[in-house]
Amino acid sequence: TINRGLSDVISTVEFNQTGEFLATGDKGGRVVIFQREPQGEYNVYSTFQSHEPEFDYLKSLEIEEKINKIRWLPPHNPAHFLLTTNDKTVKLWKVSERDKRAEGYNLRDEEGRLKDLSTITTLQVPVLRPMDLLVEASPRRVFANAHAYHINSISVNSDCETYLSADDLRINLWHLNITDRSFNIVDLKPENMEDLSEVITVAEFHPHHCHLLAFSSSTGTTRLCDMRARALCDQHAKLFEEAVDPSRRSFFSEIVSSVSDVKFSHSGRYLLTRDYLTVKVWDLNMENKPLETYQVHDYLRTKLCSLYESDCIFDKFECAWNGTDSVIMTGAYNNYFRMFDRASLRDVTLEASREVCKRRAVLQPRRVCVGKKRKETDVSVDSLDFRKKILHTAWHPKENIIAIAASNNLYIFQDRMAPNGHHNTPEIQSAPPK
Repeated sequence: TINRGLSDVISTVEFNQTGEFLATGDKGGRVVIFQREPQGEYNVYSTFQSHEPEFDYLKSLEIEEKINKIRWLPPHNPAHFLLTTNDKTVKLWKVSERDKRAEGYNLRDEEGRLKDLSTITTLQVPVLRPMDLLVEASPRRVFANAHAYHINSISVNSDCETYLSADDLRINLWHLNITDRSFNIVDLKPENMEDLSEVITVAEFHPHHCHLLAFSSSTGTTRLCDMRARALCDQHAKLFEEAVDPSRRSFFSEIVSSVSDVKFSHSGRYLLTRDYLTVKVWDLNMENKPLETYQVHDYLRTKLCSLYESDCIFDKFECAWNGTDSVIMTGAYNNYFRMFDRASLRDVTLEASREVCKRRAVLQPRRVCVGKKRKETDVSVDSLDFRKKILHTAWHPKENIIAIAASNNLYIFQDRMAPNGHHNTPEIQSAPPK
């Protein structure tokens, strides 16, 4: 467990493609990268300030430094590259190691000061000397001035040359080497803003096909777009939407159906979407209804009114696949997070808190009940703390290691009982405190 102070609320968590590195961003604009040691623990590798607070003088608008998303680029050399974004600006960072330094310059001394040229009587060849390992983070590109609204997601394309950035109404396509222009590929802005009926909530590229992307909206729909069809993807290739049961329609129906996260499976065959109450698995070949629907916290249906008044109903929960696409994970309230095994249809509720997370401790399943408690370990729905919420989660791409962000704490859990990749829910163990 990593406690990062009261003001350092974690806003995004992301493993790299190998799982060796884990990056977190916070509301203070900082990025902390953890590296997995040979013994399996994650320790701090690099910390740097990615974004600073800004002010848009034309719109009299403050731009927060909060990191909305982090995305790693596939590794091609010993250095590591990652994209970070706040509400308006995307940055490309290079993180590299240096364990040698050059000594013996002709014109400058070891402090970098220029020598008196009259004292130089011989020429020498600089040599490399060993030094303590230094991890440097340097900004390589700044992609700015392309979004009128807040950026909610970025996604790196499988071609490793382009990426997308999405705000409430538009999705832009960028080339990683070009910062002064981007191509608008989705535009939902109506001519009259009074006709606005939906906003984009999240967008993501397909993991294997560079021409496919998916984006979800506040109306509960997810669109699959094919960039081969036309440059402007205003007409989708497929629309994934589940009709609302008229008997269950209410004032809150549209709010709770808004999709807060969408993730392609590693295989590329399925889509995972998260709305306020459920996570759904969609088959790309079946648009009319989800293949699977899992209730995350159905017991909150009776509390939607109070959740609306406290604005909790607008919380945006993320979701994640495990490495084999057999288990899905998402967050809930009271520092709970949920896991669903697609094969056995088993599910479990686990808690990420300092009280239950001790060194090598085994997480015990939790259960929320409606009404009177049935067991001593059960938690009543009326006693849930809605200020404690698991919004950001990430799953190691190959192993049963998960990262859970709870306010300003980062929890890393590992299932040591499942080396073959199969999920055994009661045996997920907490990583040692750091």
